[in-house]
Amino acid sequence: MKTIFSKISFVAVVAATLIGCGSGNGEFDATGTFESEEVIVSSEATGKLVQLNLEEGSQLKQNEVVAVVDTVQLFLKKKQLEASIKAVLSKQPDVNIQLAAIKEQIETAETEKRRVENLVKANAATTKQLDDINSQLDVLNKQFEAAKSNLTITKTGLQSETLPLQAQIEQIQDQIKRSVVKNPIDGTVLTRYTKQNEIAAAGKALYKIADLSEMTLRAYINGDQLGQVKIDQKVKVFVDKGNGEQKEMSGEIYWIASKAEFTPKTIQTKDERANLVYAIKVKVKNDGYLKIGMYGEIKF
Repeated sequence: MKTIFSKISFVAVVAATLIGCGSGNGEFDATGTFESEEVIVSSEATGKLVQLNLEEGSQLKQNEVVAVVDTVQLFLKKKQLEASIKAVLSKQPDVNIQLAAIKEQIETAETEKRRVENLVKANAATTKQLDDINSQLDVLNKQFEAAKSNLTITKTGLQSETLPLQAQIEQIQDQIKRSVVKNPIDGTVLTRYTKQNEIAAAGKALYKIADLSEMTLRAYINGDQLGQVKIDQKVKVFVDKGNGEQKEMSGEIYWIASKAEFTPKTIQTKDERANLVYAIKVKVKNDGYLKIGMYGEIKF
């Protein structure tokens, strides 16, 4: 059994090596596979998916609405809180109306005071009468200020009672907003994990998307080749077309690893004797031909 397994492994290694030399003359500097940055989009709310507008392979735009989680219960809770706020505020006293009676008494007392002052000047009234009016007016002013203070405190207290309710409404509004799932990037749907009318949960993946308009070829070079590469360097990229032919594309190196790693088992480099290699990333414009996992070769 072990012998059969060893033979299969040997054949696999030989096949990988032959593929790695698929450029015809074997003159390539590095090989690797194409990859793309994949984004898994999850639900931020829990509930029934009343809308799910996507299929595997469909093209989506950034901020496009792709899913909606049922928000009926949130909407009803919001209405209940708004009704509670309205009920609390209805208990607020009308300060102006409740102070109107005392204010009218003060105006009457001030008029009486002016009349008595004129009588005192004409020696038709005593100073005691004027003192009595002043005392009465002072009492009325104090009553006015006390009533105004009490009514203001009551009104402010009732308004303060609505602040927690307002905060709950804002929380519910945020939950309603999170129930609408918007696509984060322009790209192609790779995998759909759920269907419409299923129950979504917060953190549950809905689909996976990637921008395939520009692919990344992750390849490996040995230490001797480090001097041949630099950031923003233009390179030639080759991919198999079939029938022994290759498609040539242009690429640009945008990342070089800062430290070496052991040679990945699935990668063949120019110098197969090298144990340590450096990873590089090359961005390549995708005309629709490139696929995730496709094998590619690089020539500097």
